[in-house]
Amino acid sequence: MTISGPALDDLRSALRGQVLRPGDAGYDTTRRIYNAMIDRRPALIARCAGAADVVACVQFARGEGLEVSVRGGGHNASGKAVGEGVMIDLSPMKGVRIDPRRRTARAEAGLTLAELDRDCQRFGLATPLGVVSATGIAGLTLGGGIGWLGGKHGLACDNLLSVDIVTADGALLTASPTEHPDLFWAVRGGGGNFGVVTSFEYRVHEVGPVIGGAVAWPLAQAGRVLRFYDDFAWGCPDELSVNARFQVAQDGTSVLGIGVAWIGPLDVGERLLKPLRSCESPLADAIRPMSFVDLQRGSDAVYPPGRRHYWKAGFLRHLGPDAIEVVTQFFATRPSPLAMIGLQQMHGAAARVPGVETAFAHRQDQWDCLMLGVWERAEDDERCIRWTRELYAAMEPHLERAVYVNSLGADEPERVRTAYGTNYDRLASIKARYDPGNFFRGNQNVAKGA
Repeated sequence: MTISGPALDDLRSALRGQVLRPGDAGYDTTRRIYNAMIDRRPALIARCAGAADVVACVQFARGEGLEVSVRGGGHNASGKAVGEGVMIDLSPMKGVRIDPRRRTARAEAGLTLAELDRDCQRFGLATPLGVVSATGIAGLTLGGGIGWLGGKHGLACDNLLSVDIVTADGALLTASPTEHPDLFWAVRGGGGNFGVVTSFEYRVHEVGPVIGGAVAWPLAQAGRVLRFYDDFAWGCPDELSVNARFQVAQDGTSVLGIGVAWIGPLDVGERLLKPLRSCESPLADAIRPMSFVDLQRGSDAVYPPGRRHYWKAGFLRHLGPDAIEVVTQFFATRPSPLAMIGLQQMHGAAARVPGVETAFAHRQDQWDCLMLGVWERAEDDERCIRWTRELYAAMEPHLERAVYVNSLGADEPERVRTAYGTNYDRLASIKARYDPGNFFRGNQNVAKGA
């Protein structure tokens, strides 16, 4: 597809940011995202400098009848950020304004977790986000946002006070509890279905030094450790979150690691973590006091860009013996040393919000069970995808009929309704009001009658 002519000239003159087409300097760098399997070539990339640029892009795409995709951080493995038509690239939009007195942060949609965390921490503050610092705040927050602060302060979307959003008719609206409250409800978990959010206003909290890091055990001990971990996680106070992950360590050893985040008095955290650190004679113990910024980037080395990804996921309430056997056996037969199986804990404040209060419906103590096919060579695509699908099929009897929308793959449209449960029909009604033509469909799409 080639885009040219007076309409394109008008778009170029309207934007403060860049317009890139195939062959332009920077085009290939900008179209590439975290998952190396995604190799699409948009007809046009608009590198937006502000909300007015986004308005102009939406109006241009509507006028030309072009598909739109939206890139924030480009970290989601499904690859929805890159389409074939107009890619609205928000990554140049990096503005942040912290108000320490009101405990709020206004953040533009191109920021990563690392960038927002850094600015908030200059005032000893933080807001709940995710667990990999290269992730964009936009997609993470719009899908819900499960992270280290969830037990104490809820999901990212629970801490939203307002958003600025460009809707399908090219209008720039503010959505909040008092302005367009139905739209505000929908964007707190409903993804990119309702428009392009250009900025987020968050509630922020005092967060000083924390306890973070991980303990690791050899694969042979994984079954016993996971039985202990199931009980330990269910007993966690709000201030403590514990995530488990099967992976290969830097020295090539297959391990089960349990990462921790204690957000409270350090002496209390040290005491509460003793039973975990003494369980089954671990291979390594890297738990220690650290800054919140260091906690947030603790998993970055495990999730570098440029690898090939195929993910499956579902919410898991209990780690029973059969589920433990499935994950340990499948990890032992993984087709790639980069493949992982993770359990990201959601509990405490995040689990106590009523399921109808935001679009994120699945509010209970649980794990996001992540089955992560990760590899490097295209020739390994088939066997790595097959392993991930077979693992999911074996785990499915143990999972809830629920999934975190940010963990959905590109090939799972039938599970979008499952991601929203009883909130789906209300989301579809709001979608029909603000985007009746389904202009914003390059996402985990909500549609009436689906």
